[in-house]
Amino acid sequence: MTTEQLTRPWRDPALPVAERVEALLAEMTLEEKVAQLGSRWVGNDMGDEGHDDGYDPEEQHNVAPMQDVFAAGGTVPLEVAAQHGLGHLTRVYGSVPLTPAEGAAELIRQQRVVMASRLGIPAIVHEECLTGFTALGATVYPAAIAWGATFDPELIERMAAAIGRDMAALGVHQGLSPVLDVVRDYRWGRVEETIGEDPYLVSMVGSAYVRGLQTGGVIATLKHFAGYSASRGARNHGPVGMGRRELIDVVLPPFEAAVKLGGARSVMNSYSDVDGVPAGADSWLLTDVLRDEWGFTGTVVSDYWAIPFLAQMHGVAQDSTGAGALALAAGLDVELPDTIGYGDGLVERVRRGEVPEELVDRAARRLLTQKAELGLLDPDWTPESSVTAAGHTDLNNSANQQIAAELAERSIVLLETGTALPVTAPSRIAVIGPCADDARTFLGCYAFPNHVLPRYPQLGLGLDIPTALDGLRAEFGSAEISYAKGCEVSGEDRGGFAEAAEAARGADLAVVFVGDLAGLFGKGTSGEGCDAEDLRLPGVQAQLIEELLATGTPVVVVVVSGRPYALGDLDGRVAGLVQAFMPGQAGGAAIAGVLSGRIQPSGKLPVQIPRHPGGQPGTYLQPILGATHSGVSNLDPVPLYPFGHGRSYTTFEVDELRVSAEQVPTDGEFEVTVRVRNTGERDGSEVVQLYLSDPVATVTRPVRQLSGFHRVELAAGAGAEVTFRVHTDRSAFTGRDLTRVVEPGDLRIQVGTSAGDLPCQATVRLTGPARPAGADRQLTTPAVVRLV
Repeated sequence: MTTEQLTRPWRDPALPVAERVEALLAEMTLEEKVAQLGSRWVGNDMGDEGHDDGYDPEEQHNVAPMQDVFAAGGTVPLEVAAQHGLGHLTRVYGSVPLTPAEGAAELIRQQRVVMASRLGIPAIVHEECLTGFTALGATVYPAAIAWGATFDPELIERMAAAIGRDMAALGVHQGLSPVLDVVRDYRWGRVEETIGEDPYLVSMVGSAYVRGLQTGGVIATLKHFAGYSASRGARNHGPVGMGRRELIDVVLPPFEAAVKLGGARSVMNSYSDVDGVPAGADSWLLTDVLRDEWGFTGTVVSDYWAIPFLAQMHGVAQDSTGAGALALAAGLDVELPDTIGYGDGLVERVRRGEVPEELVDRAARRLLTQKAELGLLDPDWTPESSVTAAGHTDLNNSANQQIAAELAERSIVLLETGTALPVTAPSRIAVIGPCADDARTFLGCYAFPNHVLPRYPQLGLGLDIPTALDGLRAEFGSAEISYAKGCEVSGEDRGGFAEAAEAARGADLAVVFVGDLAGLFGKGTSGEGCDAEDLRLPGVQAQLIEELLATGTPVVVVVVSGRPYALGDLDGRVAGLVQAFMPGQAGGAAIAGVLSGRIQPSGKLPVQIPRHPGGQPGTYLQPILGATHSGVSNLDPVPLYPFGHGRSYTTFEVDELRVSAEQVPTDGEFEVTVRVRNTGERDGSEVVQLYLSDPVATVTRPVRQLSGFHRVELAAGAGAEVTFRVHTDRSAFTGRDLTRVVEPGDLRIQVGTSAGDLPCQATVRLTGPARPAGADRQLTTPAVVRLV
């Protein structure tokens, strides 16, 4: 970089960011501005060199949709892609197995190529971070669905801060997380990446993740904006037949909360179309709502290849260049992971007057603002200085491990104690099932061992991750423990049933681990592109459980999965039932501790557990005709276990409901207070849950909807009062005219420990005129706890 370059006004940190950005834009050619809107994924040039020990180059292991198609189509060298500069560098650490030092060296190399352009502007480096930093040897935290099961935003914020610190130490600027899609159909493969099926739970946990990651020094990216999780038939990338009212009330709230409460600095578009309009070309979504209504000032980045998908998969543009013009006009600022729609063709369209240069300036201004805020335009910034900590960064340090363990423990849901839990004095235990001795089943599809390392089988998991079998052997050291796999996670092979049944017959207790093995694009039973036809346990796992039950030995079932499976056939027949939502690298010890009682279980279901394997229930947010078995249909939508359910080895009572007012104006607020008591003999924690319902409204409303929650730690015999401050904004919904409104009338208050256990009920009457509830409305229900 020349002395003249270093002394330009836009290099001066003393000037306001906006002034620096405008000075830089004034110096840039059209080609240089457009180049800032693009990216380059050097890791997408992956060949088969270096692969051995069973790697099959004919078998694709894509980590992004149609990755092999775009790689085979030819991608330009970084030197060519960055000749005028570059907006982003894609997944330097997360594409191939690199140590921190190796990754840092590669990052320096790529940044130096980018900075060889005329203006010498570095690129933003982004990585995936859904279950932790997606890099070799990094801590693998529980999957996002397990975050929801904790009902503990503060813990998720601590986890995200740790992830952000690790990424920032290695020169990473932006993380592609969190996923804020609200679950609408359990069959969707990406349920494991979501936080749950309730907008408020997703809002609170997701906003906490954003705050944590950005406190750690990394820009959070909200995805997938919006509607992705509601595809017809739960098919990945499928069209979404959702009306705008449902989109506003159910899908958008977590994104709005993460922008306003979390301060999110980036948003990624959804692949899907909603009512025929692809998100990547929807100016109402990307500009009118996100920016004009919510006040978002960061960058909108494309999901990988979402811009050419507008032409290839949606058919709303003639070609990728036309798709780029559509996306740019809608408000999509940066194309990831490689430049296709925002390349030379976009420059030509601007030159011909087909695309206003103001749109290019608008997007470039947003991207350059972030570069200035990150310090990338400062004269003393160098690639080397951004990775000075790489040589001594332990991506799986003891502090990370402690957070991973705490999160795993708090996420495990005890569905039923049955007759065997906790297991206190075992002598002979048979450990059975395809998830018992395979640590990969604890990990989500975006965990590096499942996401990238299938291409490198010689490296194993890249981490020492104890299995459930390891955990039980450590937990029950004096017990005689036998093991039989029984069957694979998927497939029809029953050849191991006899051995498994024999092991069960020779034991006092059988613990069977069933569920999922995450993968990508059909190479797993859960994960991106791994959608399910129905909600039966995959393969022959259900039949394996039946074989074990037939032995007469008590059977405890542990489901390790990324989605809820229908367990109605097990109701009342098993000696204990536990749900572990992909609990990460510490899952083995956490599950064993819950089974033994060493760990007091406190997880709550962020999704219901269905009774039947068909399409029912379709999440708990249903109006009367969707939530009850009324006799008008032979199909019963009532779940086996409701949203928010989770038992422990003590007992809690919630009672003495008090409401501060019987009538409240439609622009007022009121307090709801309950007493919660630990009536058992062990210390524990309970999640007190507040639900609201509007029994008479101008549109159909859910029978109940979570509007507040608070986790309370109580010693045995202790009690506390929990007071929720409820603003009437929390009852607002989108009316027939598609504006959000608070309506007068009765508002039903319900408080308890799950959507199906609500012993405390009252009614508050909202008085006065119907009132619009706009962008400044109250988004949270604060709670305080007082020991009594």
